[in-house]
Amino acid sequence: MEGAAGAALLLLLALPRASPSIYLNSWAARVPGGAATAELLARKHGLLLLGQVIEGEPYYHFKHRGLVQKSLNRHWGWHVRLKREPKVRWFEQQTLKRRARRTVAVVPTDPWFHQQWYMNNDVSPDLNILTAWSKGYTGAGVVVSILDDGIEKDHPDLSANYDPLASYDFNANDPDPQPRYNSWDENR
Repeated sequence: MEGAAGAALLLLLALPRASPSIYLNSWAARVPGGAATAELLARKHGLLLLGQVIEGEPYYHFKHRGLVQKSLNRHWGWHVRLKREPKVRWFEQQTLKRRARRTVAVVPTDPWFHQQWYMNNDVSPDLNILTAWSKGYTGAGVVVSILDDGIEKDHPDLSANYDPLASYDFNANDPDPQPRYNSWDENR
């Protein structure tokens, strides 16, 4: 194997292969007749109506409990049944969606970043900050107003970017949102 043919073959061997679809025992279907028609369809075909997919839209989610939950093959018999059903305008057998973790090229330089769990949270949904940073978003030119019972405008993390024109104290009805602490260190 020499030249362009050999290089092309090596490239083809190196390409990731698409994994086969895994079909589920559920379908999304467009039923213009509404929820009552969708319920009748479910009973007629022995399906379980799981509900409306999008509120206000005639799309419904159906499931068949008697079929294998996951399969490498479509359930062709149900494909034919739904295709012949005049009350169904569109349908699609649902497939298992594979999720891949995205890698982020940005490496934060903040030495305290590891303690800021909400910026890169693997346990529950995070704020997607690393993704935004990797796309080049910095927040430059963005004004954020915070409605709270006080903001320490002189704090070293905030003072350089504090905008008095975007600030107001609704509790005291004045333009200074600085917290007013009492002897118990409370700000009310």
